[in-house]
Formats: sequence, structure tokens, C-alpha cells
Amino acid sequence: MTPPTTSATTDRDPRPHAERPGCDTSDMLTIHALFRRAFTDLPGLVRGVDDGDTARATTVAAHALEVADALHHHHTGEDELLWDRLEQRAPACALHVGRMRAQHAATAEQLHALHAAVPAWRSSASAADRDRLAEHLEAVRDTLLTHLGDEETAVLPTASTVMTQREWGALHERGMAAVPRERLLLQLGWILEVVPADERAGWLRANLPLPARVLWRLVGRRRFAAHRAHVYGVA
Repeated sequence: MTPPTTSATTDRDPRPHAERPGCDTSDMLTIHALFRRAFTDLPGLVRGVDDGDTARATTVAAHALEVADALHHHHTGEDELLWDRLEQRAPACALHVGRMRAQHAATAEQLHALHAAVPAWRSSASAADRDRLAEHLEAVRDTLLTHLGDEETAVLPTASTVMTQREWGALHERGMAAVPRERLLLQLGWILEVVPADERAGWLRANLPLPARVLWRLVGRRRFAAHRAHVYGVA
């Protein structure tokens, strides 16, 4: 899909830059990388729990639900803030948006089935319940990997041309508002994991104010390392 051209972003446009068509959508690539990593790892984490190990099942189940809820909220934000604008401002994008909506609907059904499968495994940790949950996670993973690739190639280029930076920023603000305050440093840790190591310092400077960066260095990094080890079962 070729983004429509516009003259609204010239220097003669009297509007503030944040309110002109044209925005940086690269932050979405980082979020997509986070979901790719999480849903690629989750089936193996579930299948790695020993039959009857309810303590480990409880830990992995909590992580699965947290990631699933984050994905659902992310998709809901796009449903509310992105698709209608793209259809209205770039009619040629309508077919691609239709595919995005259909993929979101399919993922929502799969996430509902995943949620329904968690309680039985969490309480029994049986091999049968474990494998059933892993299959649901694999279904979400397969749909999601296709969807994220489609969105990156067919939608983000147009969004970067027809949406304003303020409108695009609303997606990020909505997503962050859904993260409980006590989970923010953990969320930051998961994000930093998918940022290339040699880019993390620059990413932190670009995305966090100095007090937040200091908090990450003093508290967050150590807290996340312990949480990650707990989730992945690494001593």
C-alpha cells in the first residue's frame, strides 16, 4: 500500500508539528517485537512445567494472562483510535484495515479460549491441561505473527503519513495508562529486552526522563532481573 501524498506537512502549514499529518510510528515496531518474543516463548514455558507442579504452573499462568491482557488492550486501542481514521483519510487502505479488523477478531476469540483454559491448568498442573493451554497459546502466536507482519508492511507506512504525532501518541498514552503503577518497571524491562543492546542507552534517553532512568538503574533493573528469572524458571 503506497501512502497518499500530502502537502499539509510543508513549512507553510501554520499548525504545530504535532498536529500536522505525518508521525513517527517506529515505536510500534518495538511493541510488536515485545509481543513476538512473549508469544513465541510462552508455549515452551507452559510445556516445560512438570506434571503436577502447581507452584510453577501458577507462575507461568500469571505471566501468560498478563501478556494476553496486554495484547487485548493493545488491539482494543488500535480498534478505537486507528482503523476509522485510516479508512477515512486513506480510502485505498480500506482493504488492509479490513484484514486488520478480521485478524483482531480472530485473536480476540483465541484469547478468550486461552483465558478459559488457564484455571484448570493452574489448579491441576496436569499434563492434559498443560498441553491444552499450550495449544491455545500456539494458535494465538500463529495468528499474531501473521498479523504483526501484515500491519508493519501494509498499515504503518500509511499511518505515518496521514496521522498526526498527537494522534499517534494517544495510542502510546492509552497503552501506558493500562499498566498498573507497580508493574511499570517490569514492563520497561520486557521492552528493553527487545531493544538491541547497543541501542538501549539511547532508547532510555529518548523515551524516559532523567528521574525515571535513575530509578531504572537503581531499582528497576534488579527487580526486573529477579522477575524474569522467576517467570522463566532460571535460578
